[in-house]
Amino acid sequence: MKTEGFGVWGSKLRSLFDRYKFVLVVILAGVVLLLLPSFGGEKRGGGAVESSQESGSDPFQVEELERKLEQALAQIDGVGEVRVVLTLQSGPRRILAQDSQSTVDEGRTEAEVTNVVISAGSGVEGTVTLQQLSPQFQGALVVCSGGGEPTVQLRLVEAVSALTGLGADKISVCKGK
Repeated sequence: MKTEGFGVWGSKLRSLFDRYKFVLVVILAGVVLLLLPSFGGEKRGGGAVESSQESGSDPFQVEELERKLEQALAQIDGVGEVRVVLTLQSGPRRILAQDSQSTVDEGRTEAEVTNVVISAGSGVEGTVTLQQLSPQFQGALVVCSGGGEPTVQLRLVEAVSALTGLGADKISVCKGK
């Protein structure tokens, strides 16, 4: 009698599977996609908040960038000894993942926003960074011994513009002592 019951149930399950096999395949594919880690720049959480914190392992230093620019610009023919001064409009920023919850209390809606924090194990926690934004430069001053020559000035303006994203009107090249 048990084998007959199993046979009846088996045939019913088989007919249900035959009827809804495409729906089951779509559901299975959705479960697999949910279990995979997210790739790309998808935003998780309610929104994003900007922070002026530097990246943890490699903090941005204006002085270090100025030194690298000086070394690179000194290699240009006719420049000679060079000094570079950069000013920042805004420093490097991170856009952090954010979670928000809304509550309604006596007709008023109150929103609570918190940053998403992930645990790296052994009690170490860190915020989830969605995007790292580069610093924006405001202007540059280049002082060099060959700065009086128009061809050298043009080469320096082009080089500084390519490396910082500044327009030619934001770069000043002067002849030094």
